[in-house]
Amino acid sequence: MKSALALRDKQLAANSELRAEYDRLGPVYEMVRQLISARKAAGLTQASLAKRMGTQQSVIARMENGGRLPSFEMVARYARATGRQIALVPVRN
Repeated sequence: MKSALALRDKQLAANSELRAEYDRLGPVYEMVRQLISARKAAGLTQASLAKRMGTQQSVIARMENGGRLPSFEMVARYARATGRQIALVPVRN
């Protein structure tokens, strides 16, 4: 049985359009991973984070599912509510 990662890599190698889209979305999903990690490290649920931010749990869920990019202001509010700061880091090539 092939692992999910091996299957993904095979499909990405075989389809250049899929690879381009995957590469384009990579930073979005990395940001989502960072958001979720910050929330969990702060010991917050989506609902408790939403309360701190003055918004609804569904807004947090949408931010964390990666389907739609949040505004910079929302990311900044999220960071503050989790005790974090936004930082840009150099890209490793």
